[in-house]
This record gives sequence, C-alpha cells and structure tokens, in this order.
Amino acid sequence: MKNTYITIGSGPHKVMALHGWFGSASGWAPLCNVLDRQEFTYVFMDYRGYGGSKSLTGEYTIAEIAKDTITLANELNWNEFSLIGHSMGGKAIQQVLLDAPDRVKKLVAITAVPASAVPFDEQRWALFASAANDPAVRKRIIDLTTGNRLSSHWLDKMVEHSMQNSTAEAFSAYLHCWARTDFSAQIKGNPVAIKVIIGEYDPSLTADVMSRTYMQWYPNAVLERMANAGHYPTDETPVALATSIENFLREISS
Repeated sequence: MKNTYITIGSGPHKVMALHGWFGSASGWAPLCNVLDRQEFTYVFMDYRGYGGSKSLTGEYTIAEIAKDTITLANELNWNEFSLIGHSMGGKAIQQVLLDAPDRVKKLVAITAVPASAVPFDEQRWALFASAANDPAVRKRIIDLTTGNRLSSHWLDKMVEHSMQNSTAEAFSAYLHCWARTDFSAQIKGNPVAIKVIIGEYDPSLTADVMSRTYMQWYPNAVLERMANAGHYPTDETPVALATSIENFLREISS
C-alpha cells in the first residue's frame, strides 16, 4: 500500500504539501478552495497512520515522511518541486530538502516546527502526550495554539477531523519525532529560498522563536506574520494564506 494523496490543479509549478500533527491531506480543504489551479499543481499527501493512509503502518518518523514524500514525487515524475509544510509538516519539508537538495525549488513553512528539538517543559509535555486518546485534550491544545479566541464549534470540528483521520499509535509516535528530533546542524546555511509564516495569535511559534531558528539557519529566509490567525491559518485565513504562498512561489530567486 502507498501513501494516499489529493491533487489540486494542473499547472507547471509542482508543489507538495505536508500536513500537521492534527491534519491530513483532506484537512487542507479550506486552502484548496482558493488556490490557483492554472499556475500550480498541488499534491497533499497523507502520512502513514493518517487520512487515507490510516492502515499504512511504519516507524512514524520525520525521516519516513521525507522518504515517502520523495517516493511519491518519483511516482508523479516530478523532477523539481516546491514544498509547503504546516506545523509538524514544516519540520518534514526540511528533511526532504536534506534528502533531495537538487530537486527542491522553494519551501513555505506555515506555523512550522523548527529543525531543532522543541523545548517542552514537563507540564506542557504531559498535556501533549495525553492527547492521543483524549479528544478533550486535543480541543484544549487547538484552543491554546489559536489564542483561546475561536468558536467551540470550530474547535470541535477540528478535533473530530483529527480523531477520524489519525490512529492513536501514529499520533502518539509522531509527537516524539517532531518534538525530539534535531537535525538543525545539517540545515544551517542552506541557500534554499524559504518563507516562514507565523500566526498573530500563535503563542508558541512566534517571531522570536523563528528569529532564533529558521531566520538564523537559512540565509534566504523571509518571515511574515499572518494577521487574525493562530496556529491554523489554513483554516483561519485561507485567502490571505494562499495569496502569501503563491506570491512567494512566483518570485524569481536571485
């Protein structure tokens, strides 16, 4: 069995999108509705244990996500492509860059985890680690990471999607890989053009965090703060996000 995926558009610029810890290929739907399908071809892949790939088992690591991404690109006959990563997916696209540097055109990291380990304190780690089997904890985390300002109905829909589109085993294992894996030394100085997008109301992945990670490591990085968004601009501000992504992908690198 292979990783499932969703294709949007038929344009010449190929883009692979990797979802976050609470996401899936279908979870990008609000953004998909407003993407340019003439200029770009977007492919949204499900990780092992997620979405249409829920029955596909594996090691559930960042390295495995990157390997599966490159395998899918090969199957699609994509010699070059750009990458978009949300949250955990932001870490994964950096591993793809390391594994296939000559094939990656640009990166877009949306409220993305850096390539370094995440400095969880004991209390925060206990909260996140208990989310695999507890929808109430998942709701609390989504609410926290969007600034405690969005409707309970939306939060419930996000939790429902997450519970239905991930196995507890995969969800739990991926936490350890995105929080504990550190390959930052390998990407320091990488010349790829990368856009780092943060949310105004994201309390953790802030401009300060990005200035000490992505902006230090990538000499051709640009940072944008997305207004009226927390950790999920794909849902909160999809039109503004699509505009930001596609304007960056269209730019000719110097």
